[in-house]
Amino acid sequence: MRPLWFSLLLFATLSSAAQQPGADAAAPSQAAPMRTEFRVRYVNGTDVYIDAGRDAGLAPGTKVVLKQAPAKVSDVSADAPVAPGVVAMLTVVSVATTSAVCEVNSSTRTMVVGDVLSLPDSEVQKMVAKETLGNSRKYPMIVSFSEGDPLDEEVREAIPHPPLPEINQARLRFGFDFSTIQGLGGNGFTSTVIGTVVRANISRMWGTHWNLNGYWRGRVQTSTQPAQSSIQDLINRTYEMSLTYVNPGSPWTAGVGRLYLPWASSLEVIDGGYIARSTSRDSVVGVFAGSTPDPTAWNYNPARKLTGGLVNFHGGDWDQFRFSTTVGAGVELLNWAVDKPFLFSENDFSYKRVVSLYYATQIDRPTANPGSPPVGFGVGQSLLTLRVQAHPRIEFDLTDTYFRDVPTFDAALVGTGLLDKYLFQGVSGGSRFQLPHRVTGYFSVGQSSASTDKTNSWNTMYGATMARIWKTDMTIDARYSKFNSSFASGIYRTVTISRDLGDRFRLNLQGGTQSFASSLSSDRGEYFANLLFETNLGARYFLEGSYTTQRGGAQEYNQYTATFGYRFDNRSRERMAAHAPIP
Repeated sequence: MRPLWFSLLLFATLSSAAQQPGADAAAPSQAAPMRTEFRVRYVNGTDVYIDAGRDAGLAPGTKVVLKQAPAKVSDVSADAPVAPGVVAMLTVVSVATTSAVCEVNSSTRTMVVGDVLSLPDSEVQKMVAKETLGNSRKYPMIVSFSEGDPLDEEVREAIPHPPLPEINQARLRFGFDFSTIQGLGGNGFTSTVIGTVVRANISRMWGTHWNLNGYWRGRVQTSTQPAQSSIQDLINRTYEMSLTYVNPGSPWTAGVGRLYLPWASSLEVIDGGYIARSTSRDSVVGVFAGSTPDPTAWNYNPARKLTGGLVNFHGGDWDQFRFSTTVGAGVELLNWAVDKPFLFSENDFSYKRVVSLYYATQIDRPTANPGSPPVGFGVGQSLLTLRVQAHPRIEFDLTDTYFRDVPTFDAALVGTGLLDKYLFQGVSGGSRFQLPHRVTGYFSVGQSSASTDKTNSWNTMYGATMARIWKTDMTIDARYSKFNSSFASGIYRTVTISRDLGDRFRLNLQGGTQSFASSLSSDRGEYFANLLFETNLGARYFLEGSYTTQRGGAQEYNQYTATFGYRFDNRSRERMAAHAPIP
């Protein structure tokens, strides 16, 4: 009976169409224009979600690329290509009606929301041929059910489907490291560190919406005297490792580990966690708690804890105007005693990729030292940054930085460039500009009027970067900085040489000299060099080594580190199959 009813319905439809011969002529159907560009909506490790899917002709195995901006073709210091004119290559691994998931095959930079991906010429030709074939050929109408009928197909839809490719995707590196520090001079010592290193990128673990991403280093310390931190040790402690819950179908989100709060990065990295709930499409309410373990943070102190709550409002479009505003309150504890209650606000506004404004401030009331007068509520710190992309090759920025108290970051990292955003107090301006021959120059200049100098002093920082030196894929960066503020003054000069070939080989050499003086430390001159390399040994193992030396100042030492480990990727066979030639 079902085929009979279906035939009668089809006959009635065709008869109705035949009675209206002018209908098709009056409203001719037009195929939707073929899309060749797609925008990144979300990034999770090596998985990139885009705003097009099956409706745009995408299918598993389709190749897409991130093209290099025309203004950057001759200068790849910012977006170095993996192929002529191409910054990243991706493959579609999962397709829905209006969205798709792509896997990054090779890239010279991290993908970000708003990047525009496009089809390479080979994929465009395939789609054009497909569209031409579909529009030019006419086929007879055949009504038949080769297997079952539509009602049976509805039943089949209820059958569980295989998991999406991003579920249980796991990339993992696990290794053991051995490090030795040899103290020089009259206070000679030997410090030995044996520990473990873990790097993980695991999405949708066990089919859930939990993801593990980041880097962690654990250690067992033995030493002939109390251990002293080296520059490499401090850099190793700037890592992030977080377990996060992100479910597009749930209003709840959470994270635990060493991480930035998604809506309040001005609070710096915390060892702890957060839980939040979307109260509407454009608002989030959450709570957080943790410690402040990052030596590059302005509020760094391993004994400090903080907890509080926040509300975030966001909206707009990345292609036009976009905003995000967070307000919150909390309390800081020092050795579990209340140190300061605080209020904070963080605001981010942007218009396309031309103008962006970021402003973060914290109002607090620190506990006064014994014998000192009490301190009232006031602005504890604020940071304002305005960036303008005046031209594809020229960017300008204006910054205003203020601290009421002396920041507690570790001054040994001044020469590494990790603390540049804190060294200039007051208003400063700068620019970043791209020159021919893959050279990028940058500078920042400001005037400090709150230092102990009798007259105002200038803060200056300038440098230059050159990529692909002598066609070796090596990049060199040289910079000079002189700063003077109410909490510190000093100078540093550094040179960095690096070479990065994806995850196969990485080399970084940095050396320089620095001098830093503050109310908490005496002036000192130091020379340092830090060499780091990492390479894969076959498909399953990796080797990493580093050498650090420092002369002058409070510490003089040599440090040697070696790491050997195992690397795991449960998607390697799928990628090999995707890249294999089609017979």
